[in-house]
Amino acid sequence: MKISYNWLKNYIKTDLSPEKLGYILTNIGLEVESIEQFQSVKGGLEGIVIGKVVECSKHPDADKLSLTKVDIGTGELLPIVCGAPNVAAGQTVAVATIGTKLYFNDEEVIIKKGKIRGQESYGMICAEDEIGLGKSHEGIMVLHSNTKIGTPASEYFKVENDFVFEIGLTPNRIDASSHIGVARDLSAWLSQTTDISYIKPSVEAFKTDNQSNTIQVEIENSKACHRYAGVTISGIEIKESPNWLKNRLKAIGLKPINNVVDITNFVLHETGQPLHAFDADRIEGKKVIVKTLPNGTKFTTLDEQERELSNEDLMICNAKEGMCIGGVFGGLKSGVSESTKNIFLESAFFNPIYVRKTSKRHALQTDSSFRFERGVDPNNTIYALKRAALLIKELAGGSISSEIIDVYPEKVKDHRVHVLYNHVDRLIGKKIEHDQIKNILKSLEIKIVEEDTDGLILDVPPFRVDVTREADVIEEILRIYGYNNVETVDAVKSTLSYAPKPDSNKCKNIISDLLSNKGFNEAMSNSLTKAEYYEKLKPYNSENTVKILNPLSTDLNALRQSLLFGGLEAVIYNENRKNQNLKLYEFGNCYLLNNEQNNKNNLSKYHEESHLGLYLSGDKKEINWNSPAVKTDFYQIKSFVEVVLTRLGFELDNLKQIEIANDIFAYGLSYQINKNELVEFGLLTKEIRKAFDIESEVFYADFSWSKLMKFLPGIKEFKPLSKYPEVKRDLALLVDKQITFGAIKELAFKTERQLLKSVSIFDIYEGDKLGADKKSYAVSFIIQDEYKTLTDNQIEKIMNKLMQTYQKELGATIR
Repeated sequence: MKISYNWLKNYIKTDLSPEKLGYILTNIGLEVESIEQFQSVKGGLEGIVIGKVVECSKHPDADKLSLTKVDIGTGELLPIVCGAPNVAAGQTVAVATIGTKLYFNDEEVIIKKGKIRGQESYGMICAEDEIGLGKSHEGIMVLHSNTKIGTPASEYFKVENDFVFEIGLTPNRIDASSHIGVARDLSAWLSQTTDISYIKPSVEAFKTDNQSNTIQVEIENSKACHRYAGVTISGIEIKESPNWLKNRLKAIGLKPINNVVDITNFVLHETGQPLHAFDADRIEGKKVIVKTLPNGTKFTTLDEQERELSNEDLMICNAKEGMCIGGVFGGLKSGVSESTKNIFLESAFFNPIYVRKTSKRHALQTDSSFRFERGVDPNNTIYALKRAALLIKELAGGSISSEIIDVYPEKVKDHRVHVLYNHVDRLIGKKIEHDQIKNILKSLEIKIVEEDTDGLILDVPPFRVDVTREADVIEEILRIYGYNNVETVDAVKSTLSYAPKPDSNKCKNIISDLLSNKGFNEAMSNSLTKAEYYEKLKPYNSENTVKILNPLSTDLNALRQSLLFGGLEAVIYNENRKNQNLKLYEFGNCYLLNNEQNNKNNLSKYHEESHLGLYLSGDKKEINWNSPAVKTDFYQIKSFVEVVLTRLGFELDNLKQIEIANDIFAYGLSYQINKNELVEFGLLTKEIRKAFDIESEVFYADFSWSKLMKFLPGIKEFKPLSKYPEVKRDLALLVDKQITFGAIKELAFKTERQLLKSVSIFDIYEGDKLGADKKSYAVSFIIQDEYKTLTDNQIEKIMNKLMQTYQKELGATIR
């Protein structure tokens, strides 16, 4: 949210600097994220002065150029070559001197001394478009002849310099979503040390001029609309707004449109109350009806999009049709246009739930919906209406042609809260004088209904939608008293707690350090993602997706089932920025909806799992003179997977390896323990990569961190090296092509469980001489008895048993 420093000072008289005000606002809960300078004309016309053309003659070598000498009040005449057709001696003009920065289509141009067709030029005589004062380029600006020579252009054109606070407004503080709201908070803080209060512009001058154009109002859906007020203003003229109003809007990032629309926007950001102006002549039947329309009704909004309405969308209608989506967006037909002469001005208090659902349903986020869906002040409705009506009379003319129609079926009451002094002291951690507490509450416009020795009974006004409990009131007292005014006590109180074993966070830190040391960068993606990611892929079930009821957008409408897609978004983001050699890892939670609930086992409807994802893409390492480019491959991701598992204490020989291929992986492996999958990894399919416009191969590993923690091996005890030697024996096995090394390894350990220590492969051969669909594995076996030296007979017995098993189970031929 943007707040203008100059605009804010209209409501609170203070000479505090923008930096000091920013510090105060942050301390009272309105965090100032940045302070930026605003100038009504970009560059502030710095370096441009008012001058007078003393001499003007034709350029000897160019028909369309003129040689001028200009007096800018420095005592000497500046020679300037000018290309404007209307330049003449005696004119008062704006002159950009040497070093001045001008801006053309956001490009910066610096005026320099130069020669144009052989003639020296020491500046530039300016047209209005060249210095940001208009769009015309027909010739230079000719100013009033009585203007003092040498006057800075910023002073002559009254350039406004302002500072804009960017406030990170939290959802509960909608009361501070306006300049008056911020001024109210500032005055509450400043009034604790000085005699100051904020000022609201007076609306006492409001009066009805006649009743020639009365529009009736009827609320059919009082649940969705708690209050609706309106007034007509007739005989207005739609035109450009004055500079002061345009500057106010431009300072906070709004584009001026016309005087009436600009006033409604101005009052919105001044008071926090959204307004809407209808063309009164387009209100059929001279009647406004607040209601919902049948499901599927077509309605065209101001952005010229036809939308299909829900029967829960609140509509502002005339006697025949809808004119506006209440609290969200106007309609195309009923808005103010250049031909509008009579308007109906609306000020209302809509149910926040209705507005929020409609806003999200149609993906329409506007300044009005932002405020209505959080809760505006129902007691501010008439004040804002009168304020806007007076401004429209002042800037657009016309007369107020009806009484204010105010339909308010059930008045919104204040929140009654009982606050005990001892609770204030306990929660704040410091005793605050009772008089100061009462002064703070009064400065926040919280009414003290009753007081006794124990505490206060308060009425909290409706504009503080977040203050409904005693703790909320105490927070308000502390906010204005000052968090920094609560001293830190000498004693430290703590509660001892024991981390669960294994400590998941400790293990995450260990693996994070490991991967970072191996060149990985940590990624952090949003838990919210697109539901459509999971709709067509077999490993995922779209019915298990946890969908958001009121999503911020269709791109963030569900909780992720996998880390994969967030990681791929990071991959393409980096690749688009020429960072193509990627090694990324991410820890994060994934979420599932269990549709088939087992009530006997009391299973939760929602399931949450922790995962670790690894992503490899591009080259293994950067290219240099002695290291050619080598692409990332399956064996690289496999090595990193096994490094992680080994670091956590898993024995790879105890894990079952299963080949996988599905909609996610073109090929890959799954490591399992007791039929529980610890990790799956491999090359992502072309279809997955194509969906993200990723051309390079991406290797991905998905660890189930929750299962890793569940099956994490216990603490390893020190074990001395055996003093008895190990024996190595090799076998060459001729087997069918579909036989994997994993099957050979698994079969070996099943055959000899005690003395076989490891099985490894050192060669694979395929060729025509072996026969069709055959391949040869060269396998090494390490055999050791930790308590005695093995004899030749024992070794031969083990090797014979292995060969017989391979011949029987795999149909192998021993070469």
